[in-house]
Amino acid sequence: MASAQHNLIFSYEPNAILLPPQHIQYINDVIKYDIFKGERKKFFSEKKTALPKYFTAAYAPIAIAKGCRLSCSYCITRIARGKLRSFPIQDIITDVCSALRQGCKEIQLTAQDTASYGLDSNTNLGTLLTQICAIQGAFRVRIGMMNPATTKKNLDAILAAYRHKKIYKFLHLPIQSGNDTILILMNRGYTTDEFLTIINRFREKIPTLTLSTDVIVGFPTETDAQFDQTMQLISKMRPDIINITRFSARPQTPAKTMKGRVPTNIVKDRSQRVTKLCADLSLEKNQEHVGKTYTVLVTEKGKHKTFKGRTESYKQVVLREQVTLGTFVNTEIIDAAQTYLVGKLI
Repeated sequence: MASAQHNLIFSYEPNAILLPPQHIQYINDVIKYDIFKGERKKFFSEKKTALPKYFTAAYAPIAIAKGCRLSCSYCITRIARGKLRSFPIQDIITDVCSALRQGCKEIQLTAQDTASYGLDSNTNLGTLLTQICAIQGAFRVRIGMMNPATTKKNLDAILAAYRHKKIYKFLHLPIQSGNDTILILMNRGYTTDEFLTIINRFREKIPTLTLSTDVIVGFPTETDAQFDQTMQLISKMRPDIINITRFSARPQTPAKTMKGRVPTNIVKDRSQRVTKLCADLSLEKNQEHVGKTYTVLVTEKGKHKTFKGRTESYKQVVLREQVTLGTFVNTEIIDAAQTYLVGKLI
């Protein structure tokens, strides 16, 4: 909000001191700002990627880029975050090594769109992943959301890196709509056929892939037939995880002024229908793992003295036995729910 909706903040607090996300490294300088003298001190902080990072969990979120080179018509993030700027590979490697020295075992690579990595600096996500996997030690890497439009640009390099044993076999690839006309209005930069091609390529190389996708329900002008196409596409691609969002018009976005808003009651009905479909699919997919064995990385404590971990394909597993965070344990899956598996040590 400090970047995209600063006027709204000032309307409530005229004396607010705002720090946009791309300048978060200056937080100490802002805190030292002498508001009574009215003199803003110069910023001397180092670049964001050079700041020391401290981790206390078994997992470490590490940003590989900031900003976005895409222009989805409904998205305010690109306005708030600015243009894509990929962090240097060596800086990212330094962060990963630091996290590993602090005891982290799961490296979570984050960005507004991880597949965009390197498109502004003559490299690509596949190259970055290959260098991270070359780091010594036992750890796993989770790759954050990828946009299909940028994934298809370096698909071969990304697929090659994904096959490394340190990479979670997990793909978060939002479809948003199963209708090409709506995808054009969203300015997503791909077709449903191109999306399915990416999915098929991944599953061909990685049969154990866990697929997560996103859907926006009730985008302006979406008809019943177009929504039905989304339902059909979900049934066809059978994702493991589906994140469902009802369309909400964001300030300063092209979608804000689009005509053809879908009535709230219709959006609600469509949301309920797709939620039911996705819940059934997720449970069905999880039940396929019952009876199988995996090496689970224990990452956090759960409720009622349980522990939670992740399989090689990033499936969440709940363990009732006492285990140590950050360890790898051999596990048999004995039950399944919609959002997790239940395991026991073997």
